[in-house]
Amino acid sequence: MLKRAGMFITLALLAGPFCAFSQQATTNRTVILRRDPSTSSPALQHLAKDLRLTLVDASPDSGFYHVRTEEDQIGWVFSKFVTLSPAPENPVPPENPVTPTVPAASTCDPSLWKHVYHAYRLVVKQQCIEVTGTIVDATATQKHKQPDGVRHEGDGDTHGWLQVDPEFKNLLNAGNMSDEGGNLVFEIECRFPVTQKDAQTECQGYNDNVQLPEIGSRVRIVGTYVQDTFHAKWNEIHPVTSITVIQ
Repeated sequence: MLKRAGMFITLALLAGPFCAFSQQATTNRTVILRRDPSTSSPALQHLAKDLRLTLVDASPDSGFYHVRTEEDQIGWVFSKFVTLSPAPENPVPPENPVTPTVPAASTCDPSLWKHVYHAYRLVVKQQCIEVTGTIVDATATQKHKQPDGVRHEGDGDTHGWLQVDPEFKNLLNAGNMSDEGGNLVFEIECRFPVTQKDAQTECQGYNDNVQLPEIGSRVRIVGTYVQDTFHAKWNEIHPVTSITVIQ
């Protein structure tokens, strides 16, 4: 887990937002796109030969590449069934890059990545970003509401909602709109007791120091801006380094 997280951090620091200078590749035969880097993982799609891909991570994991298709489907394929393309001499930056209000990566705490459960599912879009908005109740549509307004995940994390200020609306995607009430998700690591056995290692001996303000608070959240490639592929701040009340 730490190895995977470290890869994402290194790539983000070197390359900035995802896909700005990403390695391209092509399938050299028909191949199965899987959810995880394992032959026992569920198949997401069957990819045809000569299909163009973008590598999410430049290094293979367990013999698999983490890739993104031209239809924005993200998963894992056998590395031997992929042919890497030569890197362009003059890479073109993305048309609409995310402009962080916190440019210095040192503002965020990279050590938090070792406490992220299944970090490989996250695509880093901006290593460190500052976002302002209002905390809203992420449990309002749930069967069991929580007084703190965040869902208590099995891996110990929060699943909170930030109603972003207008200047940060570009951080939302279709998944945020369809599944997260039009809000940006934020996850504080290891906030609650871990109920998933396979997530206990990441939180062992760790206590978060992030303050969680009340519902309705206008706040500034600092953390890593990522896309969760599972679920509805929404965008989120994960992990969160700090939350500060500003009004």
